[in-house]
Amino acid sequence: MEVIKIEGIKKIYTLGTQTVKALDGVSISINRNEYVAIMGPSGSGKSTLMNILGCLDTPTEGNYLLNGTDVSNMDDNELSEVRNREIGFIFQSFNLLPRYNAMENVALPLIYSGIPRSEREQRAVEALNNVGLGDRTEHRPSELSGGQRQRVAIARALINKPSIVLADEPTGNLDTKTSIDIMQLFEQIYKSGNTVIIVTHEEDIANYARRIIRLRDGKIESDTVNEHRTVFNI
Repeated sequence: MEVIKIEGIKKIYTLGTQTVKALDGVSISINRNEYVAIMGPSGSGKSTLMNILGCLDTPTEGNYLLNGTDVSNMDDNELSEVRNREIGFIFQSFNLLPRYNAMENVALPLIYSGIPRSEREQRAVEALNNVGLGDRTEHRPSELSGGQRQRVAIARALINKPSIVLADEPTGNLDTKTSIDIMQLFEQIYKSGNTVIIVTHEEDIANYARRIIRLRDGKIESDTVNEHRTVFNI
């Protein structure tokens, strides 16, 4: 079943007297429980594509169906509702609120869903247990390592049981060993039935995915099954 279907997506920016085609007629279908890496050099359009897939931006032209709903022309409020319901974001910089502890950070998306406080806290603790941080629920981001902060961000991304887990350079601020630990966690997320999309410029990180889409100059250069992927024994 298709979770994502984009057809003829163009994104054009006007910079002074110049027009820049960040995306130039991109079409992609992604099914439920796929594990996809989106790659490309700087300026290839991968960040613009991520913003459109994540409903952070809308295309200049083309159609985007997310779980069968056309989100191409939604306004900001409608996009915000779709994001909170359908998409779990994980960023390179973690994007945790420094004054909140791990449990409070993870529970944040549930506030916008109108979930009662006791249920929010229960679900947040469960989510932290699932990423191996059940003993860090009261710790603030400054009291956690980089890898632990990313685990908190992953727990927060999963709290609403989203259709898509969308990760932007998720290991960009982590050392090699911690990066492998985080990618092992992504493997578990994928194997539990989630659709995982990772945007990265690192070949070794992309190599964990089952499918690799490469962009260049706003177009799809290749879209292939990754037959030589790195495998975890989970």
